Amino acid sequence: MTVTVPAGGPQEALLRRVIAYFAVNGVGDTSLRTLAAEIGTSHRMLIYHFGSREGLLTAMVEAVWRAQQELLESLLQEAVDDPYDGAWRFWVRLADDRAFAPLFFEMSAAAMQGHAWASALRTWITVWTDRLGSFFEGVGHPPAQARTQARMAMAMTRGVLFELALTGDRATADATMAAFLDSTRPTSRAGDAPQRR
Repeated sequence: MTVTVPAGGPQEALLRRVIAYFAVNGVGDTSLRTLAAEIGTSHRMLIYHFGSREGLLTAMVEAVWRAQQELLESLLQEAVDDPYDGAWRFWVRLADDRAFAPLFFEMSAAAMQGHAWASALRTWITVWTDRLGSFFEGVGHPPAQARTQARMAMAMTRGVLFELALTGDRATADATMAAFLDSTRPTSRAGDAPQRR
């Protein structure tokens, strides 16, 4: 089940507050009444906009993933001369957002545990594999290799993001991602590794 929230309306504004709260505090078993009190709305308003706690959490998963997809597309479109620069800037944005990793990994754990509200993550894995496969094919990898590179990129990004969230060691995380991206260039060239800001 997917719950797509129209952009620009009160429902989206409310969902942004929900995501900001859960990013800092975690989802856990937070009730709608507790959530409503914490974000300055009413239980009735959450029910009106999302139908149920499950509907709200489903909308959150959809919104978080869609925002990441739109960010990647935007950064890649801006990096016309070197798509790898767009990929690097995407990593920087992920790493800068300290609240993203805990929420992402909590949503992932919920999907692994079979919670219906997080099940869309399985679909998004396929979407991202396809998109990153297109990226690697576009920079010169053969189609079959491009899909493998896509899965490697997702696994590497998740792993480095996980370690960064636990240790806070940004320098090591950045160096690891820069080296990985450089290693995936069809023809690796000295000095091509993205530079940290």
